[in-house]
Amino acid sequence: MITESFAEGNSWIHGIDPRLRVLWASVFAVVVAVSYAFSALFIALSLSLIMALSARLDFQAVVRRLLAPVIFLILLWAVLPWSYEGDALTAWGPVIITRQGVTLCAQITLKTVSLMVAFMALVATMTVDTLGHTLNRLRLPDKMVHMILITYRYLFVIEQEYQRLVRAMKIRNFQPKTNLHSYRTYAYLVGMLFVRASERARRVHCAMICRGFNGRFVSLRVFPPQSRNYLFSLVFTLFLALLVTLEWVK
Repeated sequence: MITESFAEGNSWIHGIDPRLRVLWASVFAVVVAVSYAFSALFIALSLSLIMALSARLDFQAVVRRLLAPVIFLILLWAVLPWSYEGDALTAWGPVIITRQGVTLCAQITLKTVSLMVAFMALVATMTVDTLGHTLNRLRLPDKMVHMILITYRYLFVIEQEYQRLVRAMKIRNFQPKTNLHSYRTYAYLVGMLFVRASERARRVHCAMICRGFNGRFVSLRVFPPQSRNYLFSLVFTLFLALLVTLEWVK
């Protein structure tokens, strides 16, 4: 299920306007993605770590969320250095490690960690419903925003329906095995879950119409203009300008 452990906090980053956080996180992602100079990438990683410390993120939680990309990076380091064409850096028997392959792996690693930590500090520090309303304020399509908000709201409901069906199966002494009966039972489970989800969607749609839904969700959270917003934008602009400069003059 979706957890929002980073959204609960009182750091100064939590108080920054979510629109600025999403906007600058997107710009930061674009700048880092097109950067290849190691000086710029190390500055980007430093900026991400500074934002994570400023947001007072739990170190263990950050490490747990980095496990999935780290596994991918390990596989990348295991394959790319010897399969990428280029100048030989070293050789282990018939396996030749190329300088270009190692360089590319290092660049991808720095980009991945920088972006993951930055998005945890800027985007994961807001709730999903706040993120949906923020995207609406940034003029993203209404249907996309509605899908995000409704999916977030009823994903937990569908998960509860799934747990109820699983408990009913266990009460009837169902024991999963590698046979046709088990496969058929799981197929019935998935089908019933879709049926109940469809019925739930119909009832929710009728309830929204009865409550006068006009195609727009209203957020009760207000983020008035504050001096910290301008300071955050200024500092972030300077860092991005530094990254662009380092990439340009490499």
